Amino acid sequence: MKVAVFSDVQGNLPAMEVAVEHILDWNPDLVIMAGDLVNRGPSSRACLELFDALRREQGWLPIVGNHEAWVLRCGQERPLDALDAAMRRFADLTFWQIAEVEEALLDWPDHISFHADAEDSWVHVTHGSMAGHRAGISARTTDQDLRGRLPEDVSLFVGAHTHKPLQRRLGRTGILNVGSVGSPFDDDVRASYGRLELRGGRWQTHIVRLPYDRARAERDFVESGFIEQGGPLVKIIFEEWRQARVLLASWHRRYGEAVRSGAITLEGAVTEFLRSL
Repeated sequence: MKVAVFSDVQGNLPAMEVAVEHILDWNPDLVIMAGDLVNRGPSSRACLELFDALRREQGWLPIVGNHEAWVLRCGQERPLDALDAAMRRFADLTFWQIAEVEEALLDWPDHISFHADAEDSWVHVTHGSMAGHRAGISARTTDQDLRGRLPEDVSLFVGAHTHKPLQRRLGRTGILNVGSVGSPFDDDVRASYGRLELRGGRWQTHIVRLPYDRARAERDFVESGFIEQGGPLVKIIFEEWRQARVLLASWHRRYGEAVRSGAITLEGAVTEFLRSL
């Protein structure tokens, strides 16, 4: 049995198209998209329409990520104030991109479990972990913390969210983080996805890295108007994509409270942060 799992496309169509082609060439028995297909990137609608076609025509399965949940919530709830509106502008822009086709991502499950025709072959797939969409598993997650994030009695747990590919174990349970198709954070700009293959009654896992047309992806950010219209934080998100490393969390730690208190404007905090890189 062969299974492909990919995640965190983040509205990056050129990266998704390369990953889709590679997966189709491998011809797995099952393909799961483990969340965060949309948002953070300029082409959320195109990515959603491509995946929906693969779901209908190829039987590919979706899992909801924190960005699907957030974008749908933005479509239902008004911003709290002007600052909230400015900080979530890119998510609101994503919602209006997909509004006409939002039914394509409704009712996606949080988890998918399956097994092969072998003893002890259960696999559990979710976006983050059993602790929630945003509780991903990384190399820094301790074994003690892992015990609260893994389901019991599975051979293999597959997650994503951190944008950093990972393979590790906890006792008899294999752990695979498939990384990110559209915006990796491990200093490697190539798209990543995970392959699972049952051999001799045991799951073998492999992380695939794929180059794609990043010049086209950058043009999409600019020519779509996503950077211009998405609000100040998009400039940091774009730099995260460009450098393949986490930046927004550092910005929040350094400037979040000052922005909320009015000590510095959102635009000023973003400009100052980017100049410091």
